[in-house]
Amino acid sequence: MKDSVLIFGIGFLAQIFFSARTLFQWIKSEKAREVVSPASYWILSVAGSWLFFIYGWLRDDFAILLGQFISYYIYLWNLGWKGIWQRFIWPLKLVLLLTPVVATVFVLKDNAAFLDRFIFNDEVPFALLVFGSAGQVIFTFRFIYQWICSVKRKESVLPLGFWIISLAGSSVIIAYGIFRLDPVLILGQSFGFVAYLRNMIIGIHSMTDKKTGHTNEA
Repeated sequence: MKDSVLIFGIGFLAQIFFSARTLFQWIKSEKAREVVSPASYWILSVAGSWLFFIYGWLRDDFAILLGQFISYYIYLWNLGWKGIWQRFIWPLKLVLLLTPVVATVFVLKDNAAFLDRFIFNDEVPFALLVFGSAGQVIFTFRFIYQWICSVKRKESVLPLGFWIISLAGSSVIIAYGIFRLDPVLILGQSFGFVAYLRNMIIGIHSMTDKKTGHTNEA
């Protein structure tokens, strides 16, 4: 019982960081009347990803781990574009850079145990695992898309496509969370779903205003 409370506590704390990043970004976008990519979004992303990786490991949930591995370094890349990464002391940089690598080596050192724990887990049917992993891949692809767009524009941005992909991936993850009876996934994604939809609307309005020559001033 105590272990379950601790595990879900870590998961909810991670979701608090993820929800906070979405809330702060949403507020700043509403004020700017266009979608913005604040530094706080990426700082909170790194903090949440760290904790959510631990949560996924403790829950024996490969779908969660897969999502974190893909997006983690993109968070750090965006911190670099925002000038935050350069301010970190080198021991912190080293820890942040090596954590996923060390974790991967630790997981893969015993392939049989890894397969038994994460792939052939009796608590998570294989079909459900594939479904959840697909949701995480779709959800995480938004950061790959964001990274590509940012490289092209030579600045950290959150384009309209980012929010469209977020809505698609979030829908699958919510369904997966319902099947898994996972309150962390359900509550965390439900809050984000509203923010993703609102950012998409803001992005569309901003694009329309720019095309018609309107400004963001009241």
